Amino acid sequence: MTKLKSLLKAGFKMKTEIFEITDPVKDLPAILYAADVIKNGGLVAFPTETVYGLGGNALDENAAKKIYSAKGRPSDNPLIVHISDPDQASLYTYIEDPSAKLYMDHFWPGPLTLVMNKKPVIPDQVTAGLQTVGLRCPSHQVARTLIREAGVPIAAPSANLSGRPSTTEASHVIDDLNGRVDVILCQGSSVYGLESTVLDITVKPAVILRPGFITWEDLSCISRDVLQSSDSSVKDDIPKAPGMKYRHYAPKAKIILVRGDTDKASEYIRRMVKSNTDEKACVLTVNECAHEFEGLCTFDLGCLSNPPQIAANLFSVLREIDKTDTDVIYSMYLSGKGLFISIMNRLKKAAGDYIVDV
Repeated sequence: MTKLKSLLKAGFKMKTEIFEITDPVKDLPAILYAADVIKNGGLVAFPTETVYGLGGNALDENAAKKIYSAKGRPSDNPLIVHISDPDQASLYTYIEDPSAKLYMDHFWPGPLTLVMNKKPVIPDQVTAGLQTVGLRCPSHQVARTLIREAGVPIAAPSANLSGRPSTTEASHVIDDLNGRVDVILCQGSSVYGLESTVLDITVKPAVILRPGFITWEDLSCISRDVLQSSDSSVKDDIPKAPGMKYRHYAPKAKIILVRGDTDKASEYIRRMVKSNTDEKACVLTVNECAHEFEGLCTFDLGCLSNPPQIAANLFSVLREIDKTDTDVIYSMYLSGKGLFISIMNRLKKAAGDYIVDV
């Protein structure tokens, strides 16, 4: 037994080791070290194309328990399992739906999680006792190398404290998890900035449990038999996917979403910010509407004409607001199709569905 393995088995609290990855080939030794930590039951935060993930051996129930503990995550919130190659899916799930192969061929590697019936090799601690598991093959080179070198699938929720905005930059991970995990691999900003789309193919028609960068429109190109998520939260049952039961993605300040005609929404927000002297307020807006809030404290998500930019900026902006003494955030409700469904899913969860219609 290696020294590392004996320390991890004994529950020794290791100081978090932080490695900056500038080139996955040149910095392979750091990834190999992290893979050894995974193999020996430890936790590694690592970059993916969606958000940073907090990973542990998906075949090790004790590693799953460590993930829940490090995040402060409720144990009835299942973990997504990551593989390094689409061909590995049959090792861990029963591929019973013929459409599964179509989705894998089209969107893997990439930001799509497929919910399928799990094989017994995946412990119940990973799936919160469910007989289904969310499986994903990321496209990020560091993530795939880490999984491949670990030689096991990696269970990985987002690398943030439970309920907080997800981590899209290495600094976010360090803020939340330094001292709570064994290794943090850092490599710039996430490309997409939103967690993967979760598609449940154990039911007919298939249901989007969590919208992400892969939209209903994208999935409908493969099969018209896909239902858009309702955005409703699971109250009592164990959810099949993360982000369905609890308030998620939330900054320290409360968020109030203002929905309606742009002029009326802007006027309402201006009035509320100026009249509310008991709380320090800011406005979360987009480039096209920023002029409506001149003189107020504003945070710009990007351009309405560029929804991928808004998606990529969302969690970073919420974390930027966290660095201020803001008490309440008034946010424009961004209506629309496609990626706007995913963006508003995150904002509504962060707001606890606190929406004002004007």
